[in-house]
Amino acid sequence: MRGIADQRKRRRTGATVSRTTDSSAGGPSPSLDRDSVAEEYIVGADSEVTPVLSVVMPTLNEEEGIVECIDWIKTAVEELEVPTEIVVSDSSTDRTPDLAEERGAIVVTPDEPGYGYAYRYAFERTRGEYVVMGDADTTYDFEEIPRLLEPVRDGDADICMGSRLDGEIRSGAMPPLHQYIGNPLLTRFLNTFYDAGVSDAHSGFRVFSREALETLDLETTGMEFASEMIMDAGAKGLAIEEVPIVYHEREGEETLDSFSDGWRHVRFMLVNAPGYLFSAPGVLLGLFGTVVMALAYSGTAVNGVTFGVHSMIAGSLCLIAGLQAFSLGVFATVGTDPIQRPDDVLTNWIVENATLERGATLGAVVFALGAVQAGYLVWTWVSSGFGNLSFTLGSMVAFTALVVGMQAFFGSFFLSVVGDR
Repeated sequence: MRGIADQRKRRRTGATVSRTTDSSAGGPSPSLDRDSVAEEYIVGADSEVTPVLSVVMPTLNEEEGIVECIDWIKTAVEELEVPTEIVVSDSSTDRTPDLAEERGAIVVTPDEPGYGYAYRYAFERTRGEYVVMGDADTTYDFEEIPRLLEPVRDGDADICMGSRLDGEIRSGAMPPLHQYIGNPLLTRFLNTFYDAGVSDAHSGFRVFSREALETLDLETTGMEFASEMIMDAGAKGLAIEEVPIVYHEREGEETLDSFSDGWRHVRFMLVNAPGYLFSAPGVLLGLFGTVVMALAYSGTAVNGVTFGVHSMIAGSLCLIAGLQAFSLGVFATVGTDPIQRPDDVLTNWIVENATLERGATLGAVVFALGAVQAGYLVWTWVSSGFGNLSFTLGSMVAFTALVVGMQAFFGSFFLSVVGDR
């Protein structure tokens, strides 16, 4: 929520991140060289010094890039002059963890696989007031940490992201499919569904406050973790800012699967926005079907076109399918606690006021109305010696009422079961 950044900004009015320069307090002396200056601020796992900044990198065989990334981090630390811990969440089979430890990083080993889980595992073991996340493949220049930290430190944002699409993407750093189609399209989806207002939703270079991290409910284990963080932040009203960055060509083997990982992002966005996936399409389809049935039954002409029996059948199918889709949205809202709950009036009213008794009664009444007409048709059929019956528009309305009534009746029981659980 925006209040987190505002509260932190009020607390920090007129202040900056504490800079330790006195050698007796663990700071460097002016005579030390550049690398030594940075080393003075690197906090180890057993240090009693509480870090201000925690830099987290998940690694999977990143021996070609890990040293350079850590050196970049140290350059940023030299500029910031704040106690900093570098946490490497490692699942490698190469020399990555050894190289990271040699450069002063804290190496942790997740007990489960997955890109998202590696981050979550490391986040739980960080101590800094601010957390930086980024990949260890040299695509993100960690020397730019101060630029991303500034709006978070000043209380202007809860999360600051490095935008590749608003910055510079070096030649060979990103496949054209990702740069011009995949990332822009996924970002637009995320902004539409979750009101995040970002230009590059899947940039992995981010800085956020400890308060923001504790506000987020992060649960995913795979590549969709990047989407989940922004989705949850947008849904909870956290303040997100971006700064343009340079995106570099990676060192080492590519681990991203374009289509499967892209689909994981899309799937996660959809299932956590039942209002867009179920409710809105269901309402539109149901209204369309109702209007078509009404026009067909009344014989009303539209631009000289009169709707007949086939339109009545199509309208009935649309109404039934729309009701089914809408009910799935209600079930998902009650049973799954999605990140983005539907905010339409109808869904909210049902969630807040629907009971088993009300829903089952309504379904039974609608079914009974259809059953009256259907019973009359059966009686006519039997009375005629089981001869042929002409199909009427009224018959179609009756059969539709039977199906809709059963949907509402049994759906009410299912909603009650889901709600109780």
